Amino acid sequence: MDTFFQCNLNIHWSIPDELENEIEKLYTEMPHYAGVHPEEEVCCWYNVDNKLILVSVETSGLQFYCEGLSEEEWTNWIELFKEKATEILGYPIGEPEDGFEFKLWL
Repeated sequence: MDTFFQCNLNIHWSIPDELENEIEKLYTEMPHYAGVHPEEEVCCWYNVDNKLILVSVETSGLQFYCEGLSEEEWTNWIELFKEKATEILGYPIGEPEDGFEFKLWL
């Protein structure tokens, strides 16, 4: 059975362009960045050896989907992303279901 993980982060789709650009730059700086997935047309990481992380902007927040990584690999990767995104955006980044609030830029 394949392992998979999902995570929604409290980064709202209304983020200003300059901050969105900084988050997109962070994508490229994260470990195992693999560019744009050829079928999904979203940024991805790994995309080798049956390991894959995808990201997409959804109404529920910035959504990550991961398959093929161990729980430890996934946890280390997503925690690094949250830490770096918190530095960029200036507010705590985490999962809304864990009490992290959205900042709206509407």
